Amino acid sequence: MEKKKPKEMTGAELASMLKSNIQFKSLGGMRSDDLTLPPEDKDWWRDAKIGMFIHWGVYSILGRGEWARFNEKIPKEIYEALADELIPEHFQVREWIDLAKDFGAKYTVMVARHHDGFALWNSEGSYEHFTSWHRAAHRDFVREYVDACREAGMKIGIYYSTMDWRFPGYFDPKGLPENAALMKKQCYDQVRELCSQYGPIDILWYDGSWLAHQGSDTSSAWFWEPVKLNRMARSFNPKMLINPRSGWEGDFYCDEGSHEIKGKIIPVPWEKNMCVCSGCSWGWMPDDPVSDFDWLIRMMVNVVCRGGNWLLNIAPDKNGKLSEEVTGRMRQIGVWLKTYGDSIYGTRGGPWQPVDDVYGSTWKGNTIYLHILDPKAFQREILPKLENEIEEAALFDGTAVAVEERPEGIRITLPERLTGKPEMEEPDVIVRLKMKQEVKGVEDREIYFTGKE
Repeated sequence: MEKKKPKEMTGAELASMLKSNIQFKSLGGMRSDDLTLPPEDKDWWRDAKIGMFIHWGVYSILGRGEWARFNEKIPKEIYEALADELIPEHFQVREWIDLAKDFGAKYTVMVARHHDGFALWNSEGSYEHFTSWHRAAHRDFVREYVDACREAGMKIGIYYSTMDWRFPGYFDPKGLPENAALMKKQCYDQVRELCSQYGPIDILWYDGSWLAHQGSDTSSAWFWEPVKLNRMARSFNPKMLINPRSGWEGDFYCDEGSHEIKGKIIPVPWEKNMCVCSGCSWGWMPDDPVSDFDWLIRMMVNVVCRGGNWLLNIAPDKNGKLSEEVTGRMRQIGVWLKTYGDSIYGTRGGPWQPVDDVYGSTWKGNTIYLHILDPKAFQREILPKLENEIEEAALFDGTAVAVEERPEGIRITLPERLTGKPEMEEPDVIVRLKMKQEVKGVEDREIYFTGKE
C-alpha cells in the first residue's frame, strides 16, 4: 500500500490555521520517507516536555555573545589564540547535568561546535585541529557530557553547526568550490564522529546550514545534501531525533526566541527554544538579565498547552560556571515542576483550545489539567462542552472546585481567594479534572509546511 503523503501547507496557511505568532525555522526542507521516524519513536521526547540547552565555547571567554568573532571581525589568529584560555580547571560537566536535573529537564542539548569552528571534543575531522582536545585544555567535553548524562539518566542531545566562518568558501561556495568542499567534508567527518564514538545519541540538533549568511537552511540543501548526511547519522543511531536545521525536514519543528506563544494547539511535534536570560545572546554575557520567574512559567505553560516542548538555554562563563541568579532561577522552576509536574510531563495539549492570556489545558489518561493564567478573566469563560463527563474537580492542594454543566458549555468557579485579588500570587492556577473516560485530545496531523507564502 502506498504511504499516504502529508498535506502540504504554506507558512501563511500555518499562521492562518493556528492564528498564532509562532515562527517555525527551516520550513520546506527536503523530504525522505526512509528518514521519517514513526510517531511512537518520538513519544519519549514528546512526553519529556522540558529540556535544557547549553551554549559554551571560545566565545564564552569574551562574554560578548556567540557571534562575537564575526560581528567584531576578529582576525583568525587572535580569535583562535583564545582557545588556549579555555581551561576550566575547577569544573566538571556534571555540574551542568546536576542543574538540568534540578531544573526538571528530561533531556539536554549541548553545543558541541558553533559557527566559529571550535570543537569541544577530540575531533580528528576538525580542520586544523581547532578543538578542546588539541588545545590547552586537552579535554573531550563531549565525552564528559555524554558520560554525565548517562550517569544521571538524562537523554542526550548534541548541537552541531554545519557552517564554519574559518572557510572563505562558506561566504562564496560557488566562487570557491574547493574551499567550500573542505568545509563540507569537515561537517560529514564530524557528524560521523559525534554519532559513532559516543554511544547512543538521542537528539542531533543542527544549526547554521544557510550559506553566506543568506537564504535559509532549506535553500542551501543543494550544497549540504542533508538526506545523505542524515542517512549516515542515522546509520549509527536509527531512532535518533533530528531537528529541521540541516535542510532536511526533520522530526520536529523549532520556534526560536523569546517572543511569546499565542494561538491554537499546534498539531505537529514542535519545540520552543529560548534563553533563561534576556535572549539577546545564546552565549554568556556578564550583565545579561535573568528573566522573571512568573514570566518563564507562563511561557512554559503556553508552549505545553499548545503541544510543544520547552528547551531553555543557559550560558556558562569561560570557567563553565553560572551566576547564582541563573542557577537560582533554574532551580526555582524545578521546585515548581516538582509540585505541578503531573500537569506538564507526559501530557498533550487540549482538549480545549487555549484562550490567549486566560487559560490553556493539557491532558493525559483520564485527567485534564486546566492551566489558568488570569483567574479573574477566567470567571467570564464558558468552556466548550465535552462528550466526556467530569467526575471530580480540584486544585492541586485538594481544594474542591465548583463545576456547572450548562446548555452552552461548562462553567468552572474558582475559590474567591483566587479571583478577588487584583494581582495573581501564582503564575498559573491549575485545576485537575478527573474524567469518567479517557480524554480525547487534539489529534496530530500529517502536515508538510512548504515554507512558501
